[in-house]
Amino acid sequence: MHWLFLLMAIGCMFMAVRTTSMPLMVVLMLASLGLLVAWIMGRHARRLGETSRDPSMMIDPVELRRLRELAEARRIAATPPTEPPPP
Repeated sequence: MHWLFLLMAIGCMFMAVRTTSMPLMVVLMLASLGLLVAWIMGRHARRLGETSRDPSMMIDPVELRRLRELAEARRIAATPPTEPPPP
């Protein structure tokens, strides 16, 4: 419900424009700015939450061990022999 911050920010801005008191206008403008920042942060947090990865898609320890063993086997196979072949 981060959109409520946007509505309140618009309301504060409208009230700031309509008021004749300078201190009240400053307070309302600062409140409007704070609510606008809160709206942006809420929107950003929601968008990041929608794009986060599913925890069930993470690699389990058994699969991780298998991948490490496979990488180690590839690394050993890719290294050239340290001794030259006999003549």
